[in-house]
Amino acid sequence: MFVKKFESNLPLALICKALAAIIIVANGVLYAPGGSAQTSLPTLGDNSDLTTSDERRLGDRIIRELYRDPDYIDDAVLAEYVQGIWQPLKQAARARGELSPELDERFAWEILLGRDRTVNAFALPGGYLGVHLGLIGVVATRDELASVLAHELSHVTQRHISRLITQQNKQTPLLLGAMILGALAVSKNPGATQAIMVGGQALAIQNQLNFSRDMEREADRIGYGLMEPAGFAPQGFVSMFDKLQQANRLNDNGSWPYLRSHPLTTERMADMQSRTPPGAPHPHGGSAASAPTLEHALVAARARVLANPGVDTLRQWIAEPLGSGFGAQALPRQAAALYAAALGSSQLRDAAAARTASGRLQALVRDDAPAHRLARLLAAEIELAAGDAVAAEDAVSALGAGAPRAQRRPELVLRTQALLRAGRPAEVTSALQTWVANHPRDATVWQLLASAWLAQGQGLRAVRAEAEAHAARYDYAAAVDRFKAGQDLARRGGPQVDHIEASIIDTRLRAMESLLREQAAER
Repeated sequence: MFVKKFESNLPLALICKALAAIIIVANGVLYAPGGSAQTSLPTLGDNSDLTTSDERRLGDRIIRELYRDPDYIDDAVLAEYVQGIWQPLKQAARARGELSPELDERFAWEILLGRDRTVNAFALPGGYLGVHLGLIGVVATRDELASVLAHELSHVTQRHISRLITQQNKQTPLLLGAMILGALAVSKNPGATQAIMVGGQALAIQNQLNFSRDMEREADRIGYGLMEPAGFAPQGFVSMFDKLQQANRLNDNGSWPYLRSHPLTTERMADMQSRTPPGAPHPHGGSAASAPTLEHALVAARARVLANPGVDTLRQWIAEPLGSGFGAQALPRQAAALYAAALGSSQLRDAAAARTASGRLQALVRDDAPAHRLARLLAAEIELAAGDAVAAEDAVSALGAGAPRAQRRPELVLRTQALLRAGRPAEVTSALQTWVANHPRDATVWQLLASAWLAQGQGLRAVRAEAEAHAARYDYAAAVDRFKAGQDLARRGGPQVDHIEASIIDTRLRAMESLLREQAAER
């Protein structure tokens, strides 16, 4: 994991703290190609007893619980932005031989966003990664966020979990899963969680620490090597470490000394600085350290607001653009403040203030296309929250309805929500079907498609879409239940029954029942 401390009372943070305590699971994942010819970095070796199938099953088991956690958030704008950084890093890992075709095909490569204000990200078995909103909210540039994702990706490609399990060979994958699920079960009781951490696992954890520190260094070095080929400035590593050092000084209360598996930030910073030639250019030209962009400033502001900072903090942000010295601030700071004020006002149900801040934001960023898009999406979101579905749909349509950009996920989700409220679901059904055909694991869009079908009186199709949404979150029991409901509906017949849809439901039910049996066998 990228940082060493977690300080939050939120359930997901407690889960991640438990994962940090169970060092075997929290520090990284998956596969390291032995002796890649394209890198001179030393690796820790890939002696592993855990198969890739075992790792994926273990990851699936953990992720089922995280999807149910109330702190899990599927925000289309933030998810798209993170994916825009994550995908080039994966491509660079493929090109450098760090990511094998086997792992590329077999593993999930899903990123979960957690509504947590701590500055952290973590990797899990099976190619799953978690990113806290607190991390997105604090990084100043895309390069800094890329450095964190590159670090976590390198945990994955170097197969760190499997190595740790092999080293501590008394632990089996299923036992590890049971340990994590046990931590999840007490996630609402910090005292019980603390007892788990300081109890019987402490000695095993301590025995892993030196090995874990080596893995952190390796993840840093390999991640650093992915930055420039992916189009990011490697200097993002150094500036990110500086932020982590400051955050740790503020949050570190001296507890949990045996959990300090990460090398000191100063060590890691010095290592990265030594690898950066003086005056090294940015891969896209310009200075060594990339400047904050307006787009990133808006994304970071969104993350800070959605992390639920509290009403008092929201009111402070809402008041900031009204201050006398606001106009003297740097443009990215002004844009971020207006975005936070608009979204915060909307969350506090002050539609008039939200519209005012939104209008100022759109005027401020009108010459920056990516930032202006985010500002228009926010305007649509504000209208939707205010109950004006027609205005919300108009705002999204102004971005280019029917054009390729209208098929981007944030536009699709917002436009669907607006059209559902306006009573015009048929206008978006085709776009939703196309999306899930290309992204079958998008549970949110499957659920929107279910609502669209239901609003059109297509009950059988709606039930199938609901089942697919559950399956996308690995909740196979709920998926089986909905597919069976679809079978019952089809048997009753009627003019609305589509026999092709009924046949698909039969086939998918058998597949879900098989997966459910596999889940039961793992317990």
